[in-house]
Amino acid sequence: RRVYRTTTHVPQELGQIMDSETFEKSRLYQLDKSTFSFWSGLYSEVEGTMILLCGGIPFLWNLSGQISGGAGFGPEYEIVQSLVFLLLATLFSAVTGLPWSLYNTFVIEEKHGFNQQTLGFFFKDAIKKFVVTQCILLPVTSLLLYIIKIGGDYFFIYAWLFTLVVSLVLVTIYADYIAPLFDKFIPLPEGELKQQIETMAKSIDFPLTKVYVVEGSKRSSHSNAYFYGFFKNKRIVLFDTLLEEYSALNKEPAEGEDGENEDTKSKTKNKKQGCKNEEVLAVLGHELGHWKLGHTIKNIIISQMNSFLCFFLFAVLIGRKELFAAFGFYDTQPTLIGLMIIFQFIFSPYNEVLSFCLTVLSRRFEFQADAFAKELGKAKDLYSALIKLNKDNLGFPVSDWIFSMWHYSHPPLLERLQALKVAKQE
Repeated sequence: RRVYRTTTHVPQELGQIMDSETFEKSRLYQLDKSTFSFWSGLYSEVEGTMILLCGGIPFLWNLSGQISGGAGFGPEYEIVQSLVFLLLATLFSAVTGLPWSLYNTFVIEEKHGFNQQTLGFFFKDAIKKFVVTQCILLPVTSLLLYIIKIGGDYFFIYAWLFTLVVSLVLVTIYADYIAPLFDKFIPLPEGELKQQIETMAKSIDFPLTKVYVVEGSKRSSHSNAYFYGFFKNKRIVLFDTLLEEYSALNKEPAEGEDGENEDTKSKTKNKKQGCKNEEVLAVLGHELGHWKLGHTIKNIIISQMNSFLCFFLFAVLIGRKELFAAFGFYDTQPTLIGLMIIFQFIFSPYNEVLSFCLTVLSRRFEFQADAFAKELGKAKDLYSALIKLNKDNLGFPVSDWIFSMWHYSHPPLLERLQALKVAKQE
């Protein structure tokens, strides 16, 4: 926050890549985000602490028992009671988080020109997300609890294998069946950009099958790109806000329109949004570098090793009654509560250290992916694309090194540009 408050002029090393107006806009945006993050984080800590001190978890468990009992499911139906508990807990979290989400979207993001949603669209989207989440969360949780119950001494192996299968299935179906529930995906029209993408993919043996454009502009003017799919069925997804030619934010409203409909609000006043085709290819070269260098597989392996370790330690600790007693469960030790206590609270210090290690690894991967794009001859275009994307997303290029090291999964802009500079000059 001190960096955001005191760095009011463009540093000399940034003079060639950022004008003073954009620098000031990004500074004020990041300062507002930092303030919001502090207060929302403080509220979250206070809320969590009060729930623990006031016995909120056992209270909600008992309430869940009363509700499931009223439906004819007694204490022996622990899984049913667990699902009711989970539904009530996620509903409580959604309700208490709603004011913060509203403020972030309609005050901060609106103030800085990123929000494209109307209030009606926001609530429709929130309800849809909650319903879809429950449709996935409740069945998966019930099966996991059942596996733990019947798994015997080696239940942690079966539980880990189950979560592995579920995660792979969700990754596979997400973009085809879940994401389209919220955003419109259309095939990238035939043309020069699509042809160039297919040529680049073929040159590195990337098994590309489809390229989609997602209408991200109906909710935000932030931009992104990603790929998904396993084995020989890879797809690339580009946000329309990334593409200068396709971004709805670059189009003037039709004559007689006020630029607003029931779902989105047109904000054409800001600037030319997105990247040129050559820059989009450079960004994709970076993303495909993650695939070619095995970063995706490495992340999956690390995630699953961590998951197995956590389930093993859970198996070691689940029999310790004093853990349950410390959280207000003296006469019963529900499996779901054990998962919550051990994974959320007992593992908390370990999770912080793991998160930091993954952040360090992520930054290393980002440099490697940039270097891969450089090897494809995209250094100059990636250089300009990073500057444009930083400007479009109002990223502040100056950061405190300790905060950056702990929190930023991507290296600061200046470090990435410096790594690309030699090849760009060549």
